[in-house]
Amino acid sequence: MKAVESRTEIYLMALQSLSKAEKEAVIVRLLEDPQLREDILDLALIQQRQGEPSRPFTEYLADRKERARKA
Repeated sequence: MKAVESRTEIYLMALQSLSKAEKEAVIVRLLEDPQLREDILDLALIQQRQGEPSRPFTEYLADRKERARKA
């Protein structure tokens, strides 16, 4: 197990051992930091949309360029 994974497991176990009120307090504190909040929301969105189909970024840019040309 890598150091990051090991540390992650420790923090997760510590968080899971807290009462509901304590968990909420920790999460609220995390969300108070604008950069952490943005990171958390980004990660949640990525996790939520993980199964959706995707396409290459270059294809998206070409499509966007074509739409702009037609407009």
